[in-house]
Amino acid sequence: MILEYDKALEILKKYNQDDFHIRHGEVVSGVMRYFAKEYDPEREDFWATVGLLHDIDFEMYPDEHCIKAEELLRENGYDEEFIHGVVCHAYGICEGLEKKPEHIMEKILFATDELTGLIGAVAIMRPSKSVMDLELKSVKKKFKTPKFAAGCSRDTIKKGAEELGWELDELMQRTIDAMRSLSDRMEIFNDLSLIHI
Repeated sequence: MILEYDKALEILKKYNQDDFHIRHGEVVSGVMRYFAKEYDPEREDFWATVGLLHDIDFEMYPDEHCIKAEELLRENGYDEEFIHGVVCHAYGICEGLEKKPEHIMEKILFATDELTGLIGAVAIMRPSKSVMDLELKSVKKKFKTPKFAAGCSRDTIKKGAEELGWELDELMQRTIDAMRSLSDRMEIFNDLSLIHI
């Protein structure tokens, strides 16, 4: 099975031209690597690559999201464990998708995918345009404002916290911390045109 990050990035770019989708994949990948250090340190690359490719089909096949991904990932040499890890992040969101997050990696991807978008949108509204000085209370306030970053499903984020057995505040703070660990990549939030809010 192919796991190399650079190869996976090439595959992501093969099916996604929009900088937003590529950068979102990179952020989610970094967040997944952060959590892997705690929960599965011997498989950091696996977690990170699942995060990178979790929306592989979204740009070209939005109506078949996570359905088409199975085909694309198989064509590119990924095994069934990897494919399940990718597609189950859309459980309950995409019609016809029956694969449910079961393992800790899958549950974290499900819980943090939408949340990274919300946190990124909050961060770019700050003078610093950074997560480094972002406080939990700011994210909570915007979470309660449905029109802000309306594309980020609050229901999915709440469901993700429940599946993990974490309080919502804990999920938010830990995801902020995970995004802070990507400080060298946080310039991705500097261009407002790349955050779909």
